[in-house]
Amino acid sequence: MKQNLSRSLARVRDSFLAFTTGQKVVAIIGGAAVLLAALMVFRWAATPNYAPLFSNLASSDASAVIDELDAEGVPYELANNGSTVMVPKDQVYATRIALSGKGLPGNSGDSGGGYSLLDNQSISTSQFQEQTDFKRAMEGELAKTIEAMDGVDAAIVHLALPPAKVFADQQDPPTASVMLDTSAGTTFTPEQVQSVVHLVASSIDGLTPENVTVADAQGRMLSSSDAAGLGASSRDQQLTDFQNQMSAKVQSVLDRVLGPGNSTVQVTADLDFDKAVQDTTTYTTDPTAVPLSSSSQTETYAGPGGGSGSTGVVGPDGQMGPGVGATGGSGSSSYKKESVTEDNAVGTVVEHRETAPGSINSLHAAVVLDTAAARMINPSDVEKMVAAAMGIDKKRGDTLDVSTMAFDRTADNAAAAELAAAKAAEKKANDMAMFRNIGIAVAIALAVLLAWLRGRRRAKQREDATTYLVEQLRQDAARRTTTTAAVETSPALAALERSENNAADEMRRELADLVERQPEDVAALLRGWLVERP
Repeated sequence: MKQNLSRSLARVRDSFLAFTTGQKVVAIIGGAAVLLAALMVFRWAATPNYAPLFSNLASSDASAVIDELDAEGVPYELANNGSTVMVPKDQVYATRIALSGKGLPGNSGDSGGGYSLLDNQSISTSQFQEQTDFKRAMEGELAKTIEAMDGVDAAIVHLALPPAKVFADQQDPPTASVMLDTSAGTTFTPEQVQSVVHLVASSIDGLTPENVTVADAQGRMLSSSDAAGLGASSRDQQLTDFQNQMSAKVQSVLDRVLGPGNSTVQVTADLDFDKAVQDTTTYTTDPTAVPLSSSSQTETYAGPGGGSGSTGVVGPDGQMGPGVGATGGSGSSSYKKESVTEDNAVGTVVEHRETAPGSINSLHAAVVLDTAAARMINPSDVEKMVAAAMGIDKKRGDTLDVSTMAFDRTADNAAAAELAAAKAAEKKANDMAMFRNIGIAVAIALAVLLAWLRGRRRAKQREDATTYLVEQLRQDAARRTTTTAAVETSPALAALERSENNAADEMRRELADLVERQPEDVAALLRGWLVERP
């Protein structure tokens, strides 16, 4: 067995030494690749399949769980920025039961806050304790809900819930404050801040979005309350977005006319963020409509004046003054009075109008055109076009200024030169990579071709040597056949022949091995014999 193994190793070594340089490189690289693949497969098969043991752990709980796993010798991995502990899948339940028996984790899940605080209340719980537990439970639930948002690592919610009063007009409104710890590289957008504000406001009875304040872990105010319900950051963001939108609208028009880079636009807007409420009551009537009710009164008086006395108007002191047309003894008078009262139907229109914040008080725009590009264009036409695109209203106080100036192209030329240099360098790198790949491909093709030619030549030499040996063996067999009869008549000659045959067989095996190991040397030797042969 040992000799067979040594012989096999010797054959492998001799075969490898007989390879050409290219074949040796290919064999080494192929063997290394096979070994690497086998190692990776073995490592993958030997690596245990991990599953979550606990998720959303606090830092203190995660540290306690890891210490216990180290003490028990259980392998583990951390995920989700250290908030999830993973162990081999076949050990999850046993490890979880063992840690739960030791009170781990202590503050994770519902044990650290939320509605679970209300589970331990008894009949002896005071009203103050009940209100405090309710406030803590709401704070915990809101913090968990906010932490479920993408990009939020931790959230702290504080609620200020004033005690209820008898009269509603004396009730103080509730307020809330939220502090967020976002993930590294994550910035909360105004829309996300507003979603947090409205989420908290909708969860507490009587809480309005204006009374919710949001800040981040760095102490920056993300949302502040004001009368209009818009924070200062929201107003600035809306103003910036509006100005950028107007500038982009005008810039797109100018780029189509003058070409990109030949004009610039700057827009300044004055927006009204005040919230206005207007109540209007208007009364209307229809003259052609039938009155709801009507009444008329007529009074007529006719007769002579007083017979013996004078007629007149009673004065302030009760004395009778002279009357018009008074006579000494007789006269005539007449009096007539008519009044009509009608109740018509009156229509009432009540209008309640609220003006949303963000209306435009005024717009101010400045447009600068490049002198070289604006030679064939009338600036007044550009001014009319920009005014129509922006909706400039001079009665509102809007201003628009269009001017032409020579642009400084130094930065543009430098950028163009750098871009051209970068493109040239990239093209050169691509060309070099292509040439290198082509050279490698040609070298590999040449190595394969040379290996093929070398193998073909060795195969031809092996075939020639084998043919010669077969011919020699055939001649030996013929000679042995002619002497068989003579050998059979003498036992001594038969024994001698058998020993010679064994020696010849051993020599043929060694010669065949030599041909397999060194076909080129055997072929050269045979060619030398053939040349020297008469």
